[in-house]
Amino acid sequence: MKFSSQGGVGSKVWQGAENLKMLKRVVDIFGGCILLLGCAPILGLITLLIKLEGNGPIFFKQVRVGKGFRHFSRFKFRTEVHGKGQKADQSEPGGLNHFTRVGRVLRQLKLDELPQFFNVLKGEMSLVGPRPEDPYYVEKFRNEYQEILTVRPGLMDLAFLISPDNMTILEKPRVKLRVPEAQYLEETIPEKIRLGKLYIEHASFAFDLALIAQTMLKLFGFRTVLLKVRPSQRSEEIEDTAVFKMLYRYRRILVMVLDVGLIVLANYLAFWLRFDGLIPAKEIQLFIDMLPWLIVIRGTAFMLFRLNEGLWRYVSIWDLKKILVGVLSGTVVFYGLLAWVIGFAGYPRSVFIIDSILLIGFLVGIRLAVRLFRERKVLSRMKRVLIIGAGDAGAKVVGEMQAYPSCSYAPIGFVDDDSSKLGKRIHGVKVLGTRHDLADLLPTLNPEEILVALPGVEPAIVREITTILSPFKLPIKTLPRLEDILEGKVSINQIRPLAIEDLLQRPPVDLNPQPVQHLIKGKRVLVTGAGGSIGSELCRQIVGFSPKALILYERHENSLYTIGSELTDHGYSLPIHLVLGDITDLERLHETLEEYRPDIIFHAAAHKHVPLMEMNSGEALKNNVLGTRWVAEAAIRFGVGHFVLISTDKAVNPSSVMGATKRAAELVVQALAQQSSTCLLTVRFGNVLGSNGSVVPRFQNQIRAGGPVTVTHPDVRRYFMSIPEAVGLVLQAATLGEQGAIYLLEMGEQIKLVDLARNLIGLSGHIPEKEIAIEFVGLRPGEKLEEELVGIEENTTPSSLDKILKVGSKTFADKSILLKVQEMADTYNPNDHDAVIKNLQHLIPTFTPREMWGQNGSTDGLSLRIESTCRSQV
Repeated sequence: MKFSSQGGVGSKVWQGAENLKMLKRVVDIFGGCILLLGCAPILGLITLLIKLEGNGPIFFKQVRVGKGFRHFSRFKFRTEVHGKGQKADQSEPGGLNHFTRVGRVLRQLKLDELPQFFNVLKGEMSLVGPRPEDPYYVEKFRNEYQEILTVRPGLMDLAFLISPDNMTILEKPRVKLRVPEAQYLEETIPEKIRLGKLYIEHASFAFDLALIAQTMLKLFGFRTVLLKVRPSQRSEEIEDTAVFKMLYRYRRILVMVLDVGLIVLANYLAFWLRFDGLIPAKEIQLFIDMLPWLIVIRGTAFMLFRLNEGLWRYVSIWDLKKILVGVLSGTVVFYGLLAWVIGFAGYPRSVFIIDSILLIGFLVGIRLAVRLFRERKVLSRMKRVLIIGAGDAGAKVVGEMQAYPSCSYAPIGFVDDDSSKLGKRIHGVKVLGTRHDLADLLPTLNPEEILVALPGVEPAIVREITTILSPFKLPIKTLPRLEDILEGKVSINQIRPLAIEDLLQRPPVDLNPQPVQHLIKGKRVLVTGAGGSIGSELCRQIVGFSPKALILYERHENSLYTIGSELTDHGYSLPIHLVLGDITDLERLHETLEEYRPDIIFHAAAHKHVPLMEMNSGEALKNNVLGTRWVAEAAIRFGVGHFVLISTDKAVNPSSVMGATKRAAELVVQALAQQSSTCLLTVRFGNVLGSNGSVVPRFQNQIRAGGPVTVTHPDVRRYFMSIPEAVGLVLQAATLGEQGAIYLLEMGEQIKLVDLARNLIGLSGHIPEKEIAIEFVGLRPGEKLEEELVGIEENTTPSSLDKILKVGSKTFADKSILLKVQEMADTYNPNDHDAVIKNLQHLIPTFTPREMWGQNGSTDGLSLRIESTCRSQV
């Protein structure tokens, strides 16, 4: 549905913050009136002294820039000799000032600024705020003043407390100064801007009070520090200053005094209301005579119910109940005293009721006001956030936003697809429409961030949302898991940017860790390819299941050192052995298995880069086929209990050398399984996000470089899962333990890489194909438009674990496969590409390599094409 009054809705949603600003304005008006009345004698005396000292006007005005870049005239007492310094004084930084004797005193005591109370009453200034500046300098630093001028400039500010007065600078001999204009632009203005932003960051009711008190102390020459301000200081840190420590130290006495005052006020107002504002003299005397008894009784009741002990910042329903009982019990005792002890029947009965109601209101109101002021910043810069999802997670996060003073988010509305919630309010925040209304809502609401509060939702919906939001260039955030939020394991501080994992086509799979724990605990586990993306994640997850020892087998020293150091730094107590070795080095392989005697082997070592394997087919065959055979045979020889091969969807109906060699590895494992007591099985899955050489890091690097993002083909699609999920599947499959089986994950639908590229560009804050271009460079050697998880002669059946399928085949690999592999190992020439391809086709009949060779079998054209297309990683 569409909204015809979206602007009105947005303003209503924002009403909470506006009410707080209005409260500051009320304080400005009342404070300005009281100070003007109190300072009236001083104003009159200053006016007289200025007039007696010489001719000229009493006041002068300066044009300054206020809230929203609106100009206004600021009034001050004249402090300079008329006709000599007026012009310089109006621009403050320009030239030497010629102060009168009275003017010098006024400047030192800041009394020349008293007429600015009229600016406060007119709404052009506030009692406390950033320093107002001349339009000339504001225009020069307009971008820096954008944030500062979201509030009214102040009569009192941090600049007075921290920076030296401009008069002190300009009174120094000219010969010792640089050009004042240059100094003002290079030093003074940047400092004013810094202090203005510092005020915006920390502005609150308590902060304003502390700043006013500190200003008064400085004016009268006291050095006591009540206010300490540091960048990134939270508002709670103000409570660590001297004034708040003093108030906290004597808070119980202050609370008792305040309660007594409220008791007197409530009782007097009760009489005033009872007699319509005209209290007879007789009742006035009655009020005075009975007041001491009332104070003693109510004070005793308050002490018995401990109303003066609680911390008001945490006031709750429990405190309100105590106030209600304390007041009513005091009223009953006071009535009993008058009726049965003193025997006085002339006390108006309605006063008992009115007095109780007023006192309860006063006690509750002042406590709630303290909590409100602590939990809500009056002027702090809040980020307007639109929340997508009005369910439990959205409600929880909005409640936290409103409860915590350190939170910088201001919720302006919900968007939810549940039509029954439209127009309703959750914690005072309105549900404005569905996700299909986003394009119409955003221009009117002007949010600064989008929060996707949809934990557990289909990632396809999240992708649709990011597509809708991409033209608006808004930061998109999301939440941790719903279960963690509702159980209190996470807080609002853990809102995080939307990640590519959130855009997967299928929800993540939660797998039961107990079977894995039973399999691995107390066992020696070896991981080949331990430094790779999958291998290293295997190591990270395995150590969490308390193995007896973990052996990391890897041929790249840097990768081995990195994962080894990571595991060691986490302080795991189990032995972690780092073995530098190659799976095709039989001697090193056998030495390792003989020394460590692993119970389980996870075989992750493989060559996986499709275009590179087309250029190096001999190495692919040696490492992926022969290496797998040698590791599996070594596992059998040394009595390993479980051997798990990690395979890929590219092994299904392969069109690449890499895919063909991985399919051959699957067949080798199946064949060996028929003649071994070692449990040998295979796990097959699609692409993993963020693995070495995968498409996502490539896209991200291209986006950081400003584009273009290169995609092979508009229609190319791939299966995707996260690395932790892939490893979780591997570990779960190992627990199934069916000899020779191939397992795979239910992976949902394939994702178009061009859509993935667009989403990544949008998540990076750019508009796809406008700010970051997308180029199509053509399929690379060995690639297909779509991958497959099941071959022509294969089928799938559910396994005993949810989301894991077992792959069946009409034909099962037998000993003949091993003979063919052995024949290949004896005769193949790694440098004879054509011979390697023929051997793989002989071994894998479904292997149909793409026709990409030059005439007469030349590979020159292939080399050139691979070199030009390797910049796109799919």
